[in-house]
Amino acid sequence: MEAPPSALDRYFYFEDVATHDSLFRHVAEVVVGERPTRDKTRYLVALRERGVFLIDLSVDPFNDRREAIPRCVPNLVRRIRQLQPDQIVLIGAAVFDAAYDVLVEERLPVVDLRLPYPGSGQQRRFLDLFRPFYETLTLPWDGV
Repeated sequence: MEAPPSALDRYFYFEDVATHDSLFRHVAEVVVGERPTRDKTRYLVALRERGVFLIDLSVDPFNDRREAIPRCVPNLVRRIRQLQPDQIVLIGAAVFDAAYDVLVEERLPVVDLRLPYPGSGQQRRFLDLFRPFYETLTLPWDGV
């Protein structure tokens, strides 16, 4: 993802998000294997147990994507190195375009999968691309 939302009541990890929570809902649907309810707590636990977590390209919200995104990549590389993930999936075309080649050059385990952000009509495309990729990585889930 690019950055935390400017309206922090919509943050991915917050349990009580009433609207604009499509990223969480679609990631959880793929990883957990069911459409999440509004009880986010159990889905957040399931994501954590499966080793799935989100970090944003930028640690702070920003207004100008074109200016901000390229400047954030070096800090993203540092944060990824600290986390030592097994695999990195970039979400959002702008994030992929800005970070993928750099992460490859840095020999980080980034996946060559250009996922759209699951909003503004891209929800089905996100699921159609992310689900088959994720299913190749995991064992069937037996419930939350």
